[in-house]
Amino acid sequence: MSSALRIQNLSKRFAGGKLALDNVNLDIRTGEMVALIGASGSGKSTLLRHVAGLMAADGTPGSVIEVSGQCVQRDGRIQSNVRQIRSQIGFVFQQFNLVDRLPVMVNVLVGRLHSMPRWRAWTRWFTAQERALAIQALGRVGIAECHAQRASTLSGGQQQRAAIARTLVQGAKVVLADEPIASLDPEASRKVMEILTRINREDGSTVVVSLHQVDMAMRYCPRVIALHQGRVVYDGPSRELTPTLLRGLYGMQADEILNGSSSLHETPSAAPNVLPWPTPMAQAA
Repeated sequence: MSSALRIQNLSKRFAGGKLALDNVNLDIRTGEMVALIGASGSGKSTLLRHVAGLMAADGTPGSVIEVSGQCVQRDGRIQSNVRQIRSQIGFVFQQFNLVDRLPVMVNVLVGRLHSMPRWRAWTRWFTAQERALAIQALGRVGIAECHAQRASTLSGGQQQRAAIARTLVQGAKVVLADEPIASLDPEASRKVMEILTRINREDGSTVVVSLHQVDMAMRYCPRVIALHQGRVVYDGPSRELTPTLLRGLYGMQADEILNGSSSLHETPSAAPNVLPWPTPMAQAA
């Protein structure tokens, strides 16, 4: 199976000296459903933004990000054809990223802008076929009846589903969801995760979703990647995550990760793929 996402030697230090990503190396196969977990400030959002080409990495020699075999950035330089590559990457933001005053259908059809002439994008002139595609996508996420409403009239859960419908219309092969359920109630969160799981299963899309809720990661994602202080400290099956393991990985930050995750149980498992962590973390443990 081919790689949907390959990351090598990725580091990012922000102004002021904060190290947000520290030598991240990952290989995510086509069609995987992967959860990215970690406490606030662990580097989850920064990592996803680098993958989408929205942020340039440090110029570390050998630093590479590839999506579906195409180079997004190398040695800290975003490639000149990144817009073309980004058309195959659906990005679902925590705060939906919809235009409140526009109808839901128009917000969804933004996902087609990369494939239409600029004059049609400016005038919001969409063909009957494109409108039918938007209705179909909205139907798949369960809100087709809302297509003519302004985005501002939808609930938070409905707005997030509209944002996911936008990635369907886009035809994205890789979907990156950055804390998509962080601001939603439990029922809306469940629906959003079920929709992402269906897209992964039915369309064969690769889905990488960052989450605070470990129980959601375990329920919906077979593979979990855990970040701590910008480093990958666990990469393996979600079934092998236990409270003891998470506390070993996150120390005092484990309570934030485990909040609301009462479904986790201590169960014996094979040795997990726990990676070496920074010295300060080991000392804290």
